[in-house]
Amino acid sequence: MLRPPSTPRQKVSPSQVPILWSQAQAVCFDVDCTITKQDALDDLAEFLGKGHAVRQITHQAMNGDMDLDLALQERLKIMAPIVDSLQDYILSNPAEGRLVDGIQELVQELQARNVPIYLISGGFRELILPVADLLKIPRNHIYANRFVYMADDDGQIRVHGFDPTEPTSHEGGKPEAIRRIRSQKPFQTIVMIGDGITDLEAVQETGGADLFIGFGGVIERAKVIEGADWFVNSYQELIDALPRWKVAMIGSGAFASSVAQMITYNVAKKATFNNRVDMYVYDEPFGDTTLSKAINTMHENPKFLPGVKFGENLVANPDLQDTVKDADLLVFCAPHQFLKNMCQQIQTVVKPTAKAISLTKGIHISPTDGPQLLSTMIRRMLQIECCVMMGANLANEIRPGGFCESTIGSHSTEDGEIFKELLETDYFSIRIISDTEGAELAGALKNVVAIASGFCDGCDLGENCKAAILRQGLEEMRELSKRLYPTVRDETFWESCGVADLIATCYGGRNHLVSQEYAKRAGKDSFEQLEKELLNGQKLQGVLTSSEVQAVLQTKGWQKSFPLFVAVDAIVRGLFHPKDIVRYRTVAAEAELKDLHHINSEPSLLEKRLSKSMRIQNILHLDVGDF
Repeated sequence: MLRPPSTPRQKVSPSQVPILWSQAQAVCFDVDCTITKQDALDDLAEFLGKGHAVRQITHQAMNGDMDLDLALQERLKIMAPIVDSLQDYILSNPAEGRLVDGIQELVQELQARNVPIYLISGGFRELILPVADLLKIPRNHIYANRFVYMADDDGQIRVHGFDPTEPTSHEGGKPEAIRRIRSQKPFQTIVMIGDGITDLEAVQETGGADLFIGFGGVIERAKVIEGADWFVNSYQELIDALPRWKVAMIGSGAFASSVAQMITYNVAKKATFNNRVDMYVYDEPFGDTTLSKAINTMHENPKFLPGVKFGENLVANPDLQDTVKDADLLVFCAPHQFLKNMCQQIQTVVKPTAKAISLTKGIHISPTDGPQLLSTMIRRMLQIECCVMMGANLANEIRPGGFCESTIGSHSTEDGEIFKELLETDYFSIRIISDTEGAELAGALKNVVAIASGFCDGCDLGENCKAAILRQGLEEMRELSKRLYPTVRDETFWESCGVADLIATCYGGRNHLVSQEYAKRAGKDSFEQLEKELLNGQKLQGVLTSSEVQAVLQTKGWQKSFPLFVAVDAIVRGLFHPKDIVRYRTVAAEAELKDLHHINSEPSLLEKRLSKSMRIQNILHLDVGDF
């Protein structure tokens, strides 16, 4: 927000003040009588026995009645301290006792939001450093004056003036300091907080601050009250006005419940979040009550993850629109076949400033648009940003005392950091990468490989065979991801979202469990039957993903490059026995011939796959317990 110096500044409208404050990308503080309880030079003068004369000059300068350069010269001339006296003063006045009430809390709140703090003061660096260190403000974020020292004839090192090259040593120095800050980092919104007329100058020149908050907790100055966009006497007012992210969980199955446990405890102890967490629950009878009521009473999900306690700040809600209407952060963790309909339901109530993260693993197939990442679907339908989290995260093993890792893929570093703060715990470690597409595709495609690994174990084909299947599966995951999205990086597949998730799912996931049982029964019972029998209402993602992958391969004509994916689909469709996974290359070739044989006698396999996929996505009465 640039303003010509010759144009009288218009104060920010009252309606815009809280918006600018909540969107501050950097906050600059004056120090004396703003962060500390007194003017440090006045206090030093008192310490030296020259307080009255120096205070009079300070008062004139801060009210705009005396030139700043002259005021500095006159005060230093009166005091003329020696270095030993400076050191004695600093030691006898520790920073802890100099701070204004509430400033530490405010700085911590801003730092928790990754808002950089700068100190811009007409005071002296030597006196400010202990305060900056206590508040954990980097020393290179300090713009202040510096003493100039000279030796007297008697050998005493004495202050003989100040460095005139420092911006705050002269009039207009504070807006000049902010211009220097902007030249280093292109902040869109900078807020200045201070008690004096020189602080007000920060918003009165081109390139200066965008919002000036006058602080009267130590002293009130009439010109500052008149010129400030917002005048406060307590830092609690600013703390209370800071935004707190409100979180909504969309999904309530086993994995969603394990994530909800982490979220509820994190938001309760972190100032950046609203304490309440709303969780959408597809309601169903549970004993003599409903599942949502049982969750709210027991503070756990007794159906999908019994014994794992949420914080009491979680509220289960069977109304999807009501769950998300006020949320700032949306955590999607529902079966992927239901996401499109869910997004359609909430399009009109989602806040335009909300951010989302998808923990759901799968691919959306559209007859018109073809393959689409779920995060892309969420982004387009809701018109908000969406990142992803994928990793080796089996729900029943995510708990205090354990350990696991996960990967957040985010095009925005800021969004990735927000969700990392929301989700990370001492037993759930998160790395952020920018390869959102690679992370999401790895998380979806490994479920197809998990089906193949289940065939290996169900047919007792041995660890050597299973290792070979995992190696081929990882290679096809990587190759398909890079063909669909050339920006996908090889190194993504060495993250938790890649090889780690693949290993965990192929040894302990639900897709492995069901396909293993399918193989043991030689395909006599369908996957749908086994899903109902083994998963307690949760959904099997791998079979649907396998069908969707085949639709992609057929559309692109890529079947020959992905023999394992083709073979898995052929076995799932009952064209081959599960033990035939050992000859997946031959199976893939034979499966292609069988499909070609039928293509002229009935609707194409691609059309059938798309039709099946769309039907599944529109079946809303099914239980939506997620993975």
